Amino acid sequence: MATLAYDVEAVRARFSALQTPFAFFDGPGGTQVPDSVIDAIATYLRGSNANVGGPYGTSIRTEALIEQAHVTAGRFLNCDPAGVAFGPNMSTLNFALTRTAARELRRGDEIVVTRLDHDANVSPWLEVAHDLGVVIRFADIREDTSVDLDDLARLLGPRTKVVAFPVAANSVGTLTDVPRIVELAHEAGALAWADAVHYAPHGPIDVEGWGVDVLICSPYKFFGPHMGMSFARPELLERWRPYKVRPAPTDPPGRRFETGTLQHELLAGFVSAVEYIESIGWDAIRAHERALGERFLDGLPDAYARHGLPTMDGRVSTFAFTHAERPPREIATRLGDRGVGVWWGDYYAIEVMKRLALPDGAVRVGIVHYNTEAEVDRLLEALSDF
Repeated sequence: MATLAYDVEAVRARFSALQTPFAFFDGPGGTQVPDSVIDAIATYLRGSNANVGGPYGTSIRTEALIEQAHVTAGRFLNCDPAGVAFGPNMSTLNFALTRTAARELRRGDEIVVTRLDHDANVSPWLEVAHDLGVVIRFADIREDTSVDLDDLARLLGPRTKVVAFPVAANSVGTLTDVPRIVELAHEAGALAWADAVHYAPHGPIDVEGWGVDVLICSPYKFFGPHMGMSFARPELLERWRPYKVRPAPTDPPGRRFETGTLQHELLAGFVSAVEYIESIGWDAIRAHERALGERFLDGLPDAYARHGLPTMDGRVSTFAFTHAERPPREIATRLGDRGVGVWWGDYYAIEVMKRLALPDGAVRVGIVHYNTEAEVDRLLEALSDF
């Protein structure tokens, strides 16, 4: 059977936000959302807006939506829906989960993080260390920005309780060897704590296949609304004592970590976002992004230094680069003036920029599946003019 060509214009037609000359290369900070997601949010607010527990239609429909959202999350993450929790954002969820997990930690216990991490999977552990006297160890990265697995292995020992790591770096796009990191963590008797925020719009998440114990991501990074989502193995959640009000649900265990009223309308948007991704398929998304990434890497002018892996192997289509004479902020601002949206700075990847000796950070270009060859060419042309 012949494979149908990916129709990026048909994809873009599903986004009102993309019906503009502006080129969005800021996906790592938050993607645009298709109209179906916007419509799902509005439809809930128009016809089902209520809190849970009421003996009437809108409340009953809201409870059904919450159940549907958890089932959808289980499908999207390939995990047991009982371990799913929703919240305001990944950082808030991670602070809540790490604080809860810390009730089992003792002074002198060790947490390993990596220098590839976004700070939302570092600072929560630093705060635990501040409160309890646990030790934080940093696994180094190599010059090509891949995690040094030998260094990671050297840091593990009988006091290691958690290994926290990213699935993909939000700064330089590097993928990590998730199965190997999980294996090393479990051999040391530690939890494997994965940040999949940046990876989520680029490929399928496989909680069961990877064997991670905790995974956190953000729907607004994969074409959904501004909210966070987490998974932890139900047996862990049942064991941990959550910070919650007494009447809050206790079953399934993930719900114990959903403190207060959820953003019900955003759950409707989340369900729609997953259905949108499923309507396109990961094979098409990854092939298109790889082609655009190769186009960008091949065309980046020699005046710019690339930071990260030199090809599309072992990475997602997120790129960081600097210019010898022009600071990142100036480049990003000038691109914005020309209708091209990129980011600059450290993007909360503090340790990466320290390791790369980039005190002003770098320019970041994030390509997702709704970007086009023409947009990449416009970006490259603008960079050539500076």
